Amino acid sequence: MTVEAICKRVAGLDVHKKMIVATVLLEQPDGQLLEKTREFGTLPVDHPALAQWLVSLRIELTVMESTGVYWKSVHEVLENAQLKVYVVNARHVKQVPGRKTDLTDSQRLATLARFGLLKESFIPEKSLRELRLLTRYRIKLQRMMAAEKNRLHKILDAGGVRLGAIVSEISGVSSQIIINGLINGEDIERLISQVKGMLKRKKDQLRQVLHHPLPETHRFFFYCNAY
Repeated sequence: MTVEAICKRVAGLDVHKKMIVATVLLEQPDGQLLEKTREFGTLPVDHPALAQWLVSLRIELTVMESTGVYWKSVHEVLENAQLKVYVVNARHVKQVPGRKTDLTDSQRLATLARFGLLKESFIPEKSLRELRLLTRYRIKLQRMMAAEKNRLHKILDAGGVRLGAIVSEISGVSSQIIINGLINGEDIERLISQVKGMLKRKKDQLRQVLHHPLPETHRFFFYCNAY
């Protein structure tokens, strides 16, 4: 039984760090299959040539694997060229039944795409991708800041300065004045006189907490991290 191809003109892209291998499979009117393979660079100036080549061949479907991040810029260029692009999971490609041959990845992707054997991964529209990029980065920064606050608490506690037991927010204005003063070896009474807000009522407690000087090693640690 002959399996009929779903897509007559397909392309498979094997995207690497420095090179893109593109294989196209073009079904001719007489049923013959024409195969072409070309290599393109991965720099932004190389992407338009790839898009133009695929457009000139009237490619119906282009497929690439979602490995690493190299596919993202290529996908955007092809998307802007109004090409239909599937980004597929590499695991799914490996799990497709059939004998593995010595074909290159781009040839295999094109062959699987031609018979509709690949499942498209969800790729949101450009505006949503950009929003997701910003929000994910913001979340990452928030987690980094939280981790640094925890590290600051631990180092102060290890150095005998239990500032966290007195102040509600160690990243607050008064806390930063005290911590910077400890790093620079400033006079404790001078630091206490500079505190603001509710901490003005806790000057005696601050004297007890700051009575133990911050060890030189801990001061050096903070100084290095500040720069």
